[in-house]
Amino acid sequence: MRAIPLLTLLLSGWFALPAHADEAQDWLTRLGRAEQQQSFAGTFVYERNGSFSTHDIWHRVQNGQVRERLLQLDGSAQEVVRVDGRTHCVSGTLVAGLGNSRDAPSRALDPKKLNQFYELAVVGKSRVAGRNAVIVSITPRDQYRYGFELHLDRDTALPLKSLLLNEQGQLLERFQFTRLNTSTAPEERDLQPTSDCNPISVADAQSPQSESSVAWHLEWLPPGFELTNSTTRKDIHTKATVDSLMYEDGLARFSVFLEPISDVSVTETRTQLGPTVAVSRRLNTVDGAMMVTVVGEIPIGTAERIALSVRAEKNATTKP
Repeated sequence: MRAIPLLTLLLSGWFALPAHADEAQDWLTRLGRAEQQQSFAGTFVYERNGSFSTHDIWHRVQNGQVRERLLQLDGSAQEVVRVDGRTHCVSGTLVAGLGNSRDAPSRALDPKKLNQFYELAVVGKSRVAGRNAVIVSITPRDQYRYGFELHLDRDTALPLKSLLLNEQGQLLERFQFTRLNTSTAPEERDLQPTSDCNPISVADAQSPQSESSVAWHLEWLPPGFELTNSTTRKDIHTKATVDSLMYEDGLARFSVFLEPISDVSVTETRTQLGPTVAVSRRLNTVDGAMMVTVVGEIPIGTAERIALSVRAEKNATTKP
């Protein structure tokens, strides 16, 4: 899961005093530490595109190591076991949005950096899963990203509830605990996967790497986003070289994938599932046609502008 998914909500009419912003930064600092320090077990509901799923989670911090098991309770018993943010085994496919990539560790929040691109404020209090919470708003300062409303547990700063709305106020995603126990750490048996959870080996988690003959860059990047990872691999099925670039602003994340195409019938796409968008377009280069695909939890207009800005380092031309 996304380090207890930090899902999002755009609220209208934030009128936060500077003191509230300082308080919000303090809460986000606590949140950034909570999952590395606090053991817990609970049940939460996840909603996306009008569909609901229920999940159990066991999260134990011991001797500096974070172990976590997530079990989907609806339909087939799909699960994932992770250690320090990296997937060790998986059964089935968890509901989209709840699974990080296999080798993506949890991210640390930097409230001071976030404050450059989001307005941070404590805007109220609530009660979730029988626990008192403080409501922290994270409102984007531009149209290139989504905003957050987080209901953080007053005792531990763990997120008890979060909602995501688009710029029109439509609900995209909901995460909410219905039960949370922070007083007792999960036992060893709670963290053990079932026999259906298939181990992820190093060979499985890492695709074959190769050298890319082309350097890629973006002519336009939303303010605050930085390149955090780039890889080049061989697709085990098509044998084609696939380049990928990952960008983050400290909260939001998107990836750009570049893959050669030979089929002239391949069409450009523009899709959205909940908060996750995928935009692809053809890019003609001196080495042939490429398909550029942008995937992330960003507004679709942002993804389209990013896709249009991708260039090869030299001699790249786009289709008119």
